[in-house]
Parts: sequence; structure tokens; C-alpha cells
Amino acid sequence: MPTEINNSELMDMEDDELLKEIKLGNQKAFAILVKRHSSRFYAVAFRMLGKQTDAEDVVQELFLKLWSKPDIWQEGRGAKFSTWFYRIITNRCIDFQRKKKPDQLLENFDIADKSNVEEDLDKITRHKMLEKMLLELPERQRIAINLCFYQGISNKEAAEIMEINLKALESLLMRAKKTLKIKAAEINLEEVTV
Repeated sequence: MPTEINNSELMDMEDDELLKEIKLGNQKAFAILVKRHSSRFYAVAFRMLGKQTDAEDVVQELFLKLWSKPDIWQEGRGAKFSTWFYRIITNRCIDFQRKKKPDQLLENFDIADKSNVEEDLDKITRHKMLEKMLLELPERQRIAINLCFYQGISNKEAAEIMEINLKALESLLMRAKKTLKIKAAEINLEEVTV
């Protein structure tokens, strides 16, 4: 039976405390956990899958799995919830990609300033090309770039998420950057920043 904890107290709780409440069936604790992390987890899934609906589906599916089977989170294993869930997200995205070939073009690129349409289209084109090059990277390199550069996760935590050592992660990042620079030069794409 869920404990009687007010919203303010729930908001102040750490993730592991919220997860204990979720195991007791506390829906408010689950809602807070989802709100706290869903945008970051969605961003990871989107960078890996390149399609908004697929990323949303993966994140929603995994949160629902956590709600229906909260015992899958085992606090004593040493990893923070976010590190563990990033790992779950990346693994699910890998499985998803193996089953489905990614689309060639990415969706939802808005033109910010309509007065400079040509410049904006050029930026959008460069962005799409970079996203396409990222999707073409080997799986582990793409995950490393995604976690470290787009999610701002420390190299140490990214290595934990990927279950590799720090040197291996740094090697993946170095190879990914080199590959992106070579691909950018091949298509005369300037300013490739990862």
C-alpha cells in the first residue's frame, strides 16, 4: 500500500527513494521520476534512432515496464538509477535498430527565422547531414558520442553505462570523431562539431 507522502516531500526525494515508493505502488512517485528524467532519456533514444515516434515509443515502453515490474531496479547493484536506465534505453534502441532499418531523413526541423530562409535551409541541411553521419557510425561509437557530447554525461559515467572501461570509451570517442571528420571532408561539410 502506498505511503502517505505529500508532493513536496516526493519532489525532494532522490531517485532511489522514489523507486522504493514506486515498489509500494505510489503513482505520484512514478510521475515525478518520469517527469524528472523523460526528456533526457528521450534525447538519447532520439539520437540513436533518428525518429521522434520511435524514440517516444522506446522511452514510454521502458517506463511502463518499470511501473509494471518495479523490482527490475535493484538498488544494491551499485549504479545510480539514471546510469542503469540509460543502459536500458541504449540496449533497447540497439534491439529496435536491429529490427528496423532507420529512415534516411530525420523529421521535425523548424526554420527559426523566415527572413533568412536560405541560411536556415543550409543550417538544416548541414544538421541533417551530421545526423545521418552519426547514424552511420558503428553502434558503440554512436552511443559514446551520444552520451558524452549530446547528453553531457561524464566519460566515467558513460563508460559505466556502456559497461566498458574509461580507456575503451575514450578510444570509441576518438575513432568516432575521426570518422565524422573524414565523412564531412568527403562531402565538403564544414564545421562538424560534435
